Amino acid sequence: MKQYIWLIPLIPLLGVIFNGLFGRAFDKSTRSVGGLFACGTVLASFLMSLKAVVELSQMPEGARLIVNRVFPWIVAGNFEVWFSVALDPLSAVMILVVTGVGFLIHVYSLGYMSHDEGYTRFFAYLNLFMFSMLTLVLADSFLLLFVGWELVGLCSYLLIGFWLHKDSAANAGKKAFIVNRVGDFGVLCAMFAIFGVFGTLDFQKIIAMVEHNATVTPWFLGKALPVLDVLHTATPLFGITLITVICLALFLGATGKSAQIPLYVWLPDAMEGPTPVSALIHAATMVTAGVYMVCRTSVLFALAPQALMVVAIVGCATAIFSATIGVAQYDIKRVLAYSTVSQLGFMFLACGVGAYAVAVFHLATHAFFKALLFLGSGSVIHGMHEEQDMRHMGGLAGKMKITFATMLIGTLAIAGIPFFAGFFSKDEILWKAFSTPLGEQFGRTLWMVGTAAAFLTAFYMFRLIYMTFSGKPRWHEHTHPHESPLSMTGPLMILALFSIIGGWIGTPPAWPVWQNHSFYEWLHPMFSQAEHILTTMSLAHPHHIDHHAAHALETQLMWGSVVVALAGIAIATVFYFRTNRHEAVRRILAPVHFVLNRKYFVDEIYTWTIVEPGKWFSSLFLWKIADAGIIDGFVNALAGLTGAVGGVVRRIQTGVVLNYALVFVLGVIAILYFVVWSGV
Repeated sequence: MKQYIWLIPLIPLLGVIFNGLFGRAFDKSTRSVGGLFACGTVLASFLMSLKAVVELSQMPEGARLIVNRVFPWIVAGNFEVWFSVALDPLSAVMILVVTGVGFLIHVYSLGYMSHDEGYTRFFAYLNLFMFSMLTLVLADSFLLLFVGWELVGLCSYLLIGFWLHKDSAANAGKKAFIVNRVGDFGVLCAMFAIFGVFGTLDFQKIIAMVEHNATVTPWFLGKALPVLDVLHTATPLFGITLITVICLALFLGATGKSAQIPLYVWLPDAMEGPTPVSALIHAATMVTAGVYMVCRTSVLFALAPQALMVVAIVGCATAIFSATIGVAQYDIKRVLAYSTVSQLGFMFLACGVGAYAVAVFHLATHAFFKALLFLGSGSVIHGMHEEQDMRHMGGLAGKMKITFATMLIGTLAIAGIPFFAGFFSKDEILWKAFSTPLGEQFGRTLWMVGTAAAFLTAFYMFRLIYMTFSGKPRWHEHTHPHESPLSMTGPLMILALFSIIGGWIGTPPAWPVWQNHSFYEWLHPMFSQAEHILTTMSLAHPHHIDHHAAHALETQLMWGSVVVALAGIAIATVFYFRTNRHEAVRRILAPVHFVLNRKYFVDEIYTWTIVEPGKWFSSLFLWKIADAGIIDGFVNALAGLTGAVGGVVRRIQTGVVLNYALVFVLGVIAILYFVVWSGV
């Protein structure tokens, strides 16, 4: 199996080829073959991933790395890049999450998309996404990672705009594509800088050079220096170090792909796509690509504590900012969209304080409960005949018992209630923020803001549950809610199970019931060097706490966050459980509710400051001056000159033989005269 890691991303590509080439040959009675084939490829990829991870776990802890060099990709002189994939503990977690959750969502789609005209096209796109995401996480170099990075962006565009008849879906797809290109520019700049310093884009070589402080000769310096000296060279850009510039450029790409401030605006609009798309791409896998990239380059970020502080601040700000918006939304999928943005903020908060393993842990648990919540919302929408406004729901608990029970489990998990998956990962993030080596006051500020975001999470998620499932029915008379088929509820029950037990593989040291550090021990070799660098950097100021005192403090903070979550649930219960008390509060706080419901007018601000000026500049300068005036003007002038020359030359071509003979004779005389006169 070790020699065939490259098959893991390749197998879903067979589904793309099958549905892409033969999808139109299926009619409504046979097209399920395409869906089943797509599901089969993802299942095969999952089973191969599972076997590969088992083999990886049997290797010695410090040597858990499997590299497949498939073929030479780019060869130019001494420069050589291989199409190479690598499996290590970090990519092992990612492929299990991508293929495992991805398979369940594929199965769910069999029922959800059964009546859609673009059935086989949808599964072709889903399989293409699986190939792209697996390529991204298995890439052994920045170059191949960037190929997967761009491909998942393409798949996002295709799947968000899948329903071609909806202008809103087409606009959302374009918005996602354009916003992500802004972040991609940062990744490209970082790649150029990394290659300029290290002379390679291979992850393993870069890490080894940093660990051993290898001597390099960057082209922009022209002399050999230790790599750490080069990376800490101040740049003309505000005097910050080169490594800080590189890490900030990488993080710019992460803010685009993982929907952080200021590039988060595409994700809520992405809910225009089918619900399985929201679950697969915009909750469980694609949006975590930025988190994965930061964790993959943890050694570089550890060398730039200023960049880490930016990551922590942006993540923390995004978590609280999007959570406040979520409390005032009524579209069930849009609430979950802002919840995703907020949870991604928690992951970046963990990365920013150097807790990379905790960030990956929350990435995994979030994949379970957020995929569950999105698929549950899809089940509600399916049972409500495409209704998405929670104000037109209510009383669905008795009509959709499985959907209600599973969504309640997912809500308890994301709210951080003990024994559920989200409790272990989210509370560990808050503790790591509180005890960060980047500064005591800084850490406590992050902890307070993160705790406030956790409170809002519990509030708006139970608001969603109560508005959807409790109280009197508010749907129209012609609506007859019903439970979804087993193909949809089956994946819900499996994801609900993992939302309960998924956190027990990474319980914190202070957890009094059952201590299991398997997940953190598995990832420890990936981040040990970064953690060592961070705690020894001169710019870091760790505040040390006694071991036993730390456990006691962590326990206090843990139970404190539980109280905060329960307070959020209690307030949601008071205002939304079988009552209309929230209407009175909404009227009292009407201006605040209006601002939150309109999402702080960020889209309008972007429209006024970027979109409209961009259109004006494009129309006035790029079109009328640059395109029509300069480019077309040059081409037209060249055409006019050619016509003028042709008009002159045309007069010589008279078609009269005597004229041609006369010109011939005159030419001969001129040549003879030249020969005689020059004495040749």
